[in-house]
Amino acid sequence: MALPLKALDKCYHCYQCLLMTQLLVRNVADSVARRLKERATAHGVSVEEEHRRILREAVSRPPRRKPSLIEFLSDPAQAVAPEVELDLRRRRVAEERDTGM
Repeated sequence: MALPLKALDKCYHCYQCLLMTQLLVRNVADSVARRLKERATAHGVSVEEEHRRILREAVSRPPRRKPSLIEFLSDPAQAVAPEVELDLRRRRVAEERDTGM
């Protein structure tokens, strides 16, 4: 049953509840909840506002592009196996290999 708009004029909270989606997050580890509360206190806001800020920040970031395998292997910052030298030059002719068949 929808409330008449005139009734909402008196209650800003009710009006906002009709316009905003609510989220419920279950099974949050105590340590995570504690750190969120500490973070909210440090920023001088309510825990609920801190949650909103974190969510806004997370969804407003541009999506990260995954590097190609070649980019990943050739990136010195990855240092998967720095002692291994890879020849990453492209060859126009396919190598012939003896497969033993």
